[in-house]
Amino acid sequence: MAERSHEDWHDILAFHLEAGVDVAVGEAPVDRFAESAAEAARLAARRASAAAPTEEPARRDVLRSEPARAAPRPAPRTAAPPAVAPAAAPHAPDAAAMAAREAAREAGSLEALRAIMDGFDGCALKKTASRLVFADGNPAAKVMFVGEAPGREEDEQGLPFVGRSGRLLDLMLGAIGIDRTGAYIANVIPWRPPGNRTPTPQETAICLPFITRQIELADPDVLVCLGGPSAQALLATTEGITRLRGRVMDYDTGTRTIRAIATFHPAYLLRTPAGKRLAWRDLLAVEALLAAGKG
Repeated sequence: MAERSHEDWHDILAFHLEAGVDVAVGEAPVDRFAESAAEAARLAARRASAAAPTEEPARRDVLRSEPARAAPRPAPRTAAPPAVAPAAAPHAPDAAAMAAREAAREAGSLEALRAIMDGFDGCALKKTASRLVFADGNPAAKVMFVGEAPGREEDEQGLPFVGRSGRLLDLMLGAIGIDRTGAYIANVIPWRPPGNRTPTPQETAICLPFITRQIELADPDVLVCLGGPSAQALLATTEGITRLRGRVMDYDTGTRTIRAIATFHPAYLLRTPAGKRLAWRDLLAVEALLAAGKG
């Protein structure tokens, strides 16, 4: 087995860190069940100690020497007021998605949309993320790339696609003669899910109005969905990426119809290099669409 390089170990540790691993395996085995049982025993002992009587002996003697008194008569029992059940609240995700739709409609520019999203508290992901990851690149570009959600490095820098996936995306853009000054880049989910987990359908529904408004305001000629989750959310389909990729579809922004195409997410290509051949075909299709738009 070949010896791993420093970069290999760095990538392995980064992968586990992004996956939420926070405890390393030691040289000697540790019985976590025994630790849990011991902790439960200590907790039970503390509770028993707290519940034990703490009367001082002198106080108990005084109480014994006092004459017996008649037990106080209990106060007449009155009927407790009937409990009023709280009014049924709407489902939080539905209410948050509606609030997001209303807030997104108020944005008249990308700057205004960013400010609205920065102040939006309807998505729980905002509480665990470091910052909003809004967009990168040129908002006036003719092509817009949309991924699923930011990762650890994106969360740290506040920019989409700046980690290993971002470096591969830069190479993909360069293959068709553009860079980040010639593309606009965003995600369906603008806040990093904890441990890079997959966003829930509820979280996607809450964030969807923001990315659709972002696409409408950027108004690109070509929309590229990076990965299945992005394509499914934006193109309203349940088909997988292997069926969706390579097909030119229509995307209605609400003000115009633009051409859309789906391709593999750079993170998938890092894990499955064989997919780069198909991704290259998709990039050529994007290049052709951009050329047709210029004509």
